[in-house]
Amino acid sequence: MTDPQNTAALMRAPRARLTVERMPMPEPAADEVIVRVRAVAVNPVDWVIQGTGAVTYRWLPAPAVLGSDVAGEVVAVGSQVTRFHVGDRVVGLATGTDKGRDSRHEGAFQHYTALLERLTAPIPDAISDAQAAVLPLGVSTAACALFQPQHLGLAVHDPAEPRTARGVVVIWGGSTSVGMNAIQLARAAGYDVVGTASPRNANLVRSLGADVVADHGSSTAVDDLVAGIGGRPVLGAVAFGETSAAPCIEVLRRTGGSVLVMASTPVSLADLAGRRRLFPAMVPVFTRLGLRMVALMLRARWAGIRAGFVWGTSLRDDGLGDRLWGGLLPQWLADGTVRPSPEPLVTGHGLEAMQDALDRQRAGVSAQKVVVTL
Repeated sequence: MTDPQNTAALMRAPRARLTVERMPMPEPAADEVIVRVRAVAVNPVDWVIQGTGAVTYRWLPAPAVLGSDVAGEVVAVGSQVTRFHVGDRVVGLATGTDKGRDSRHEGAFQHYTALLERLTAPIPDAISDAQAAVLPLGVSTAACALFQPQHLGLAVHDPAEPRTARGVVVIWGGSTSVGMNAIQLARAAGYDVVGTASPRNANLVRSLGADVVADHGSSTAVDDLVAGIGGRPVLGAVAFGETSAAPCIEVLRRTGGSVLVMASTPVSLADLAGRRRLFPAMVPVFTRLGLRMVALMLRARWAGIRAGFVWGTSLRDDGLGDRLWGGLLPQWLADGTVRPSPEPLVTGHGLEAMQDALDRQRAGVSAQKVVVTL
């Protein structure tokens, strides 16, 4: 049998479009598994890095392999790995584009990549690779927002105990990738959820566990959420979407909640990422971004609300990563408590389809996640 060869969709230089090139086969570190990738999903951060990384991800050297969401099968394991064996189907979070990591070793957009054992989970037989691939960054970001002490700091309810009212979590942007996962994780942990979505996605968001769903485009959305909360204690809010933070602050102010977790910038970088040149177009964009952030933080402080941004890969370096990927998520996927969300939108097959997939995601999708099979 010949040795396998690795190929990647490589960003050869900052802002360059992806090209398919040969890459060295990764070797597993002691705490890693090497995965033959079968499906990858695209997140907004991928086109943000490609389009604006010279400013926003200055630490990332080129050539780089982008991507965070991986599903496939294990082909090699490190010396300290105990949970997986060669041949296991797994899904995991690749963190190669983070500061201090090696994207060519653990980037998703290649045929073989390395995953940390503590950020990897088995895929149940009933879940396809394409379905599993939508999970990693979305579910990890949701978990950081809900469970990390610097954010909402929620505890997980023991399912063997009788379920009692533990308070409400507000999810603004319930049909986003992270929002769908946040609703499910909060419900699985034993909390009530109220959220927002467009009317066409409202039933989907209810099916995931939100007991109140307001139309995020309605002028009465804040009033509708406050009425739906109905005096229940509010533990905090998680805001997804450019315009989500301000109404969340208002909901928290009116209901006594004191923690806001933001997962989106208040100014979109989509148009900037598509420009041929960053300068001078970046100047007004980042000026607006800075001014709006200052205004939001001051507004939150005046309302007595602690506000901060969530970083979805930060669970790699605390106990939450192993707790989520090594225990909670495998259990919840196996028993159906959590279902892979959103639905995969498979836009192509093979690494040659990766650039079109990034462009498709930047153009916008609703209640779906762009996936490429390999």
